[in-house]
Amino acid sequence: MMNTTTPLITGLYVVHSKEDIPETLFQLLHQSLIDALQDSPSEFHIALSGGSLPSLLTALPQSFASANIDPQWHKWRVILADERLVPSSHPDSNLKALKECFLDKVPIPAENIYGIDESLLSHDHPSMDIAVDYEQRVFSNDSEEEQRRRVYLLDCVLLGFGPDGHTASLFPNHELLEDDSGKLVLGITDSPKPPPQRITLSMNCLNERSRNVIFVGAGESKAPILRDIFKRVHMEANQHDGQVKKYVATMKDVLHQKYPCGMIRPKDRKLVYITDETGAQDLFTDQQCFCSLL
Repeated sequence: MMNTTTPLITGLYVVHSKEDIPETLFQLLHQSLIDALQDSPSEFHIALSGGSLPSLLTALPQSFASANIDPQWHKWRVILADERLVPSSHPDSNLKALKECFLDKVPIPAENIYGIDESLLSHDHPSMDIAVDYEQRVFSNDSEEEQRRRVYLLDCVLLGFGPDGHTASLFPNHELLEDDSGKLVLGITDSPKPPPQRITLSMNCLNERSRNVIFVGAGESKAPILRDIFKRVHMEANQHDGQVKKYVATMKDVLHQKYPCGMIRPKDRKLVYITDETGAQDLFTDQQCFCSLL
């Protein structure tokens, strides 16, 4: 179970502008892949969010070549962190955006990319039916031996966060935040953002069954969120590297978090935030370092 009181120390990368985010993000994704394949050489399970994140992945394939790393695309298993309940050809589809920006550019086998079952969209209760089906197809097909061996179902989760602090399709003050069913995928029928019907990875999945979570958010609208979720932030020694500054951040405990993105804390405590200088503007007390935010 998630510890709600122990402080979580996380990494915070601040780049100059949104355009500089991919370089730092790609390095983290490279390392996540390497670590995952060392533990389980046959598969790399990654969950990807929608919104503005797909556009940041356009140059990811080239980044592997530049770093002289074999991405081993055939080992990738791509899961949707959330999805709007629309056909994959619809402009609102997260899978459509991910395909156009990234997935269609790499030879990941089609069967390893998990979209929703669109035949269920016509059901009377599509969000619930699709959530059950998605969890079954993505997470329940392993053998009993494989399920026992895999502590983490997801090796890496790449998430954004909105100006309201939501992440995936987990929204502030929504009942899904309190779900204690143990389910890994949940349906939502009343999303505050259209379209209203969606599926999303659960808090349980993100906190208990994910090895590594990377949050990305840039711009002025994200500054109040970052200011609220962190208790204190300070620069690591010798971690000012050109346009990238790395900080150590202590998050407020879960009981004092009001935003869903601040409630995510993987069991293995591997959590990173990436933002730009505008997103971090409310954290700065001067141009050299962060001070205590207490």
